[in-house]
Amino acid sequence: MCRVLLAFLRGSQKVASKKTRRLLDKSKTFHVTCGVTICIFSVLHVAAHLVNALNFSENYNEEFVTLNAANYRGEDPRKLLFATVPGLTGVIMVLVLFLMCTASTYAIRVSNYDIFWYTHNLFFVFYMLLMLHVSGGVLKYQTNLEEHPPGCFNPNKTLRQNLTVPKAFEELFPDSTTEPFPEDLPVPEPFVQNSFMRVCSEEPKFQSHFPETWFWISGPLCLYCVERLYRYIRSNKPVTITSVISHPSNVLEVRMVKDDFEARPGQYVILHCPRVSALESHPFTLTMVRNSGLQCSWFTLAGRTMETCPTDTKATFGVHLKVVGDWTERFRDLLLLHSNQDTEILPIFQQRRYPKLYVDGPFGSPFEESLNYEVSLCVAGGIGVTPFASVLNTLLDGWKCYKLRRLYFIWVCRDIESFRWFADLLCTLHNKLWQENRPDYINIQLYLSQTDGIQKIIGEKYQALNSRLLIGRPRWKLLFDDIAKCNRRKTIGVFCCGPNKISKILHKLSNSSNSYGTRFEYNKESFS
Repeated sequence: MCRVLLAFLRGSQKVASKKTRRLLDKSKTFHVTCGVTICIFSVLHVAAHLVNALNFSENYNEEFVTLNAANYRGEDPRKLLFATVPGLTGVIMVLVLFLMCTASTYAIRVSNYDIFWYTHNLFFVFYMLLMLHVSGGVLKYQTNLEEHPPGCFNPNKTLRQNLTVPKAFEELFPDSTTEPFPEDLPVPEPFVQNSFMRVCSEEPKFQSHFPETWFWISGPLCLYCVERLYRYIRSNKPVTITSVISHPSNVLEVRMVKDDFEARPGQYVILHCPRVSALESHPFTLTMVRNSGLQCSWFTLAGRTMETCPTDTKATFGVHLKVVGDWTERFRDLLLLHSNQDTEILPIFQQRRYPKLYVDGPFGSPFEESLNYEVSLCVAGGIGVTPFASVLNTLLDGWKCYKLRRLYFIWVCRDIESFRWFADLLCTLHNKLWQENRPDYINIQLYLSQTDGIQKIIGEKYQALNSRLLIGRPRWKLLFDDIAKCNRRKTIGVFCCGPNKISKILHKLSNSSNSYGTRFEYNKESFS
């Protein structure tokens, strides 16, 4: 979950393999897998120790005082669980892990994200307790393995317990013998050569094991803390909000300006507004990035032309956010002068009403690879179009410098008004490609999944999109076959940001074979 490190590895030339970069996109899946694995083995761990607590109490043996955690036979096992350092820290860790696991479920994250956020930050308490968990000296190791190897034969102990003596020692140890086993007595050669039975020279000695949990935890934990400190320093200066636009279907667009901000198409940022929540923050995909560039000036000095350029650079970037949940609702109410009124770009004199907003990022995402394929298929569902908006804006600035030569853009929405979020961008890009004699560069298909009749995107300037508006849902199998037929023996990048139902269908179709030799590589983005 070190996002800065992952973004650095993705953007650096050290990770040149596309397959390796795709593995970096599975970091969240690996994180969830580790969490589930910890929960499963924690249940087994706790169950085993509950049995141990009972055995320590009921089977107390004075000959193994150093190994037994109980102080006497019949001791209350609850004392071992609540009155010792390993037991008490273990109980608290179980409670913390239970809160983290239950609050990480999809239902809790959707209904109340605050609960998930606050409980998930208990991981630091969990790791601190884990390092203290083994400090009570319960784990012990034997210090005299050479003098007392496992499974060795102890003559004195055997006689005391009135056990059967091996035949080789029957004449040497009569039943009436009570003297200790003489150390200088020669042992029969056949018995010495028996690798399954060795003679013990002394009783076993045990010592508490030095805790080693810190050795495995301190490295990753320090790495994460260093990254969080770096992210805090990088994002401690609030951005300047330049405009706020309220779009149809409860979508809010926020445009900001920040110094020394550089981002690649497809990346995302994390927004933090203290007036909304002191600790809570949320990720949003960048939909627009514009670098201001350096304004250079020239002057003549001693007959030579000199050039000066300022070192400060600013970038204008924007995000689109769907107003769903408590955080986005409070954030919208703070940004808009009247929360129930659609507000266009606000004038400069009203910007003093904007609350302080801190931006952390940018961070990498799978959609950075969309420009690195010769052919890409981008599928968006509703507000899931935001990752592709920055890609389309980048192509609007210039597409010839990228490897991408054909883009299939599929956008599925429930209501007609949702298409107006980026209708201007799609029309502008469509007209630009027509003027450059590359109308086949992008294939736009808009699907309206719910409608009461024939509808169109309102406005004369949207005629190019009206001809590409289809009613119903895409027929994904036919769509994949058509794309494979038109791009024989090519590798096509499939990028999806939308409902899980669409994602599963695309993932299945990408892994299926076709008769045209076309290979589909599936990529998915999800913040849920």
